[in-house]
Amino acid sequence: MIRTIVAASTLAMLLSGTAMAREITHAMGVTDVPDNPQRIVVLTNEGTEALLAIGVTPVGAVKSWLGDPWYDHIAADMAEVTVLGVESAVNLEVLVSLEPDLILGNKQRHEAIYEQLSAIAPTVISERLRGDWKINMALYTDAIAKGAEGQAALDAFDARVGALSAALGPSLDEKISIARFMAAQTRIMFKDSFSGLILAQLGFHRPATQDKDEFAEEITKERIPEFEGDRLIYFTYETGNGEGDTQEADWLADPLWQNLAVVRAGKVREVSDAVWNTAGGIIAGNLLLDDIEAIYGLPSTR
Repeated sequence: MIRTIVAASTLAMLLSGTAMAREITHAMGVTDVPDNPQRIVVLTNEGTEALLAIGVTPVGAVKSWLGDPWYDHIAADMAEVTVLGVESAVNLEVLVSLEPDLILGNKQRHEAIYEQLSAIAPTVISERLRGDWKINMALYTDAIAKGAEGQAALDAFDARVGALSAALGPSLDEKISIARFMAAQTRIMFKDSFSGLILAQLGFHRPATQDKDEFAEEITKERIPEFEGDRLIYFTYETGNGEGDTQEADWLADPLWQNLAVVRAGKVREVSDAVWNTAGGIIAGNLLLDDIEAIYGLPSTR
């Protein structure tokens, strides 16, 4: 059935005059893609934001890690988009039914199903997630023949970071500590994370225990003192079963947490896990900058 649908989709594309004229080099090789793809499927959360940021709505996308089914900050733009499972478990049957002319994915998530995806439609795969959202956005927007628009959005983001960095001034001397709470798990977030890279681009410092070019590390309560800093930001991954919130409440009530100098100084701020971690794209990046402006009482640079 998949082969029949794929063949029919290919024939329809050829009859409509869509040319397979451009070669895109990506993590899994080189792929010929349509000059002007109209039915785009995106299989990562950060990829969804890359498209939305330049005014392109996919026909199908994987569910947001938080939300029902989309993050609050993109829900209005995704009302008509078909859900294709989650990043780590794509629903191929639904994907086939959408008859896409281009699929965008990521090697970390989709290497094992790349051949299946490629049999459905031309597929472009980014290399890595975590801190590579800018690299990936450039690839995705180039693949849909909107590289100039993608670069313009990235340039605007970088310009905003520059303006905010200048406005922060001496505040950049602060060492920012970042904690994440999940179901039965707490992590220290390092520099190779979405929030870590944006804080570094702004020019903030990190406490010595977090000044690592890595993603994150799970810790036990005995290591709570490693969250010490001039300012502490935390976010909680709560899916609706209460387990993330329970972990947060337990740790925030712990005497070691309460005894942190940054806690006693009242320089702790809760922010959105979707914005600071899980969404991982340019729309969330701009919302993160909004949070920094609010935390430091600065006017908007938007």
